[in-house]
Amino acid sequence: MNKTVVARDINGNTYDVPLNELTWRPSAYAIVIRGGNVLLSKQFNGYDLPGGGIDFGELPEEAAIREAREETGIEIASPELLRCETSFFKQNHKDGSVIQSLQLYYECSFIAGELSTEGFDEHEKEYADMPEWFPVSKLDSVIVANSYDWRSLVKRIARDENTGD
Repeated sequence: MNKTVVARDINGNTYDVPLNELTWRPSAYAIVIRGGNVLLSKQFNGYDLPGGGIDFGELPEEAAIREAREETGIEIASPELLRCETSFFKQNHKDGSVIQSLQLYYECSFIAGELSTEGFDEHEKEYADMPEWFPVSKLDSVIVANSYDWRSLVKRIARDENTGD
């Protein structure tokens, strides 16, 4: 009997996927909070934190910095690992492959830059839009375009910043 896992797509649909059809993909995401707003990437029908796949030979912290720059135009620094999640998801873009993802979430500092789409690759041009500084206080209203709902993590960081913890 072949073992399977349950994967989800961006719309919440589930799929039983044999292990031999999975692709391994470690990824890094940046949480950048500035003035009560969090840096978000507008994707598909919702929002995600800037982030994505870690390239071979690249440190996860470097990937978080690179992905933030590519997806938002913003320069960040000082990634500090906050959380690690794992998920199985079916991509609705690219080739429709099913990914086993190890997702690393980093709190990062804003350095400089203006919001931009200039760093988008060909796939991102199809499903992503102009990034935003989104009010943390309104996060409950967003649709999360990720297999992990990162909103509680962002709220915790914002709360810690406000209390000085």
